[in-house]
Amino acid sequence: MAATTTICIDPDIKSKLDDLKAYKNESYNSVVERLIKMAYDEEPLTDEDIKGIEESLEDIKAGRVYSEEEAKRMMGIED
Repeated sequence: MAATTTICIDPDIKSKLDDLKAYKNESYNSVVERLIKMAYDEEPLTDEDIKGIEESLEDIKAGRVYSEEEAKRMMGIED
């Protein structure tokens, strides 16, 4: 069951919410719900993911990178 509440927002914020409506009659509830879904990551990075990203950044800093052409050549892929 939906709860009803009143909130005070600045006119410029209301205008921005209006601009974010997918269609003219979309409810503010739907707009806010979309924004919340965008803000939350349903699949957060694991420790393993973070470690892999950190290792990749170190490789980049150390110059251990390959161009797309070099990578294709190393993998035996031809255009």
